[in-house]
Amino acid sequence: MTDPVAATLLRTAAELEAYAPAAPGAPRPERAVVMTMGALHEGHASLIRTARAVVGRAGQVVVTVFVNPLQFGEAADLDRYPRTLDADLALAGAAGADAVFAPSVDEVYPGGEPQVRISAGPMGESLEGAARPGHFDGMLTVVAKLLHLTGPDLAFFGQKDAQQLALIRRMVRDLNFPVEIVGVETAREPDGLALSSRNRFLDAHERHTALALSRALFAARDRLAAQQALHARALAGGASEDRAAGLTRLGEARLAADAQAVARARPNGGPAAVRAAARAVLDDAAAEQPPLALDYVALVDPADFTEIPDDRTAGDAVLAVAARVGATRLIDNIPLTFGATT
Repeated sequence: MTDPVAATLLRTAAELEAYAPAAPGAPRPERAVVMTMGALHEGHASLIRTARAVVGRAGQVVVTVFVNPLQFGEAADLDRYPRTLDADLALAGAAGADAVFAPSVDEVYPGGEPQVRISAGPMGESLEGAARPGHFDGMLTVVAKLLHLTGPDLAFFGQKDAQQLALIRRMVRDLNFPVEIVGVETAREPDGLALSSRNRFLDAHERHTALALSRALFAARDRLAAQQALHARALAGGASEDRAAGLTRLGEARLAADAQAVARARPNGGPAAVRAAARAVLDDAAAEQPPLALDYVALVDPADFTEIPDDRTAGDAVLAVAARVGATRLIDNIPLTFGATT
């Protein structure tokens, strides 16, 4: 068995443009791009494998590795970000990438930081945008530049960075970029922790505390599923307040409680119940050692990241959470659908 072949390293826009040219008169192969800041892990590998599956063997998969200084508020955070290019080349190649485009800062921003940037607008001012002012402007600016440089037909992004994904989709739509944006499900460790380059900064105790993020999301998902199942039974005539009262008179406390829960089930359990289920887990984690310091837990519309009102009875949502454990800030989210009864 031979070792996997590392992806071809491209350093300049000229090298990228000349890479694997099509035969004369032949159309260029379909190209997919996976944008990263390096320090690749299994989550990135999942994106690359998905891109390869979509474009097939005849297509091209290009991974970008660029630690974008415009996305960092403090120089210390930029310096701290891990750089592992040799390992990135090996992982990208093993996952199915043809090439890794890893330009220098001068290659991406010749002459210094750009004077003209893309603004994330109001959609980028909440949640991650509020916690990291300017982050999304810097992110969209570099994504726009890399889309122009790589010229992909499709671009793949992880759903773990849900607000980022929503903003990229909006930019592409609003500014008529000729590319399809594909979201890929969050990759997780067996214990539920979302894969992230930042996980390497957690010690064993911090990692244990960090598991509260995914536990909170799963608790909210389970609360929603349970409430929707109760509501489905109510719609099917499975219980009523009168039946619950009758069972109580007969001394059937357990059956009466179940009947009452069904009779009182609100459609979909209500957004408030979802938020409460997540917050209960996060509140408990605040008492752990080390504690989880919650930044936010929010239930938002995936289209524009506005808060879901408590009277919402149908539609898609994203439950997002961010917190610090020790010196490390982590984010996670889970998609939810209100209105399902099966």
